[in-house]
Amino acid sequence: MTPPAGPQHPTTPEASTSGSDARPYEALVAGPATASVRGVAQMAMFAALVGVLGQPFAIPLIGGVPVTLQTLGVMLAGAILGPWRGAGSMLLLHALVAAGLPLLSQGSGGLGVYAGPTAGFALGWIPAAFVIGLITQWRWPLAWWRTGLGVTLGGIGVIYLCGIPVMAHQLGLTLTQAAFASAGFLPGDAAKAVIAVGITHALIRAYPAPFTWARRR
Repeated sequence: MTPPAGPQHPTTPEASTSGSDARPYEALVAGPATASVRGVAQMAMFAALVGVLGQPFAIPLIGGVPVTLQTLGVMLAGAILGPWRGAGSMLLLHALVAAGLPLLSQGSGGLGVYAGPTAGFALGWIPAAFVIGLITQWRWPLAWWRTGLGVTLGGIGVIYLCGIPVMAHQLGLTLTQAAFASAGFLPGDAAKAVIAVGITHALIRAYPAPFTWARRR
């Protein structure tokens, strides 16, 4: 007499997943490794983007502090990559600048740029991207108002908070004088914030892959 057959165990990834627990085979095989490689690639891409946005034009204003498109890239890095990868992309950018690559405004690079009046604004990109990502991707799905709040508080508020004291010190100004002088940057930064919100929400509809951090919350 043939004994009853025991429980059948799935032999393929497809058979072992069902219902809401099902995951793509690729995620079972190399999910964490693939995510890590993708994260590094995304950080490198946004570091390069911010570097490129400093090249087309730079209009010097107060004390040689220029108006550039680079803060737009910082806003996008935080809003799209989330807090850790967004800040990581800016940290990578500064590591490359310190190594001598001409990635800041008008092709400047090297350790000398951190002794100038723009240093605080540029270094402020790191915490700015973190704050932008933290606010923007706090809940899923993304909301227009939260993205706007993130790029305003992080992309404008945090950068100014870091940049104004350094500019005041380097140019021999009081904090009040430096703050009033920096007001000339506000219209352009406000316009960049609006553009960043539009690009972020257009991208999430067309290509949601970079937003995996938010979807896992």
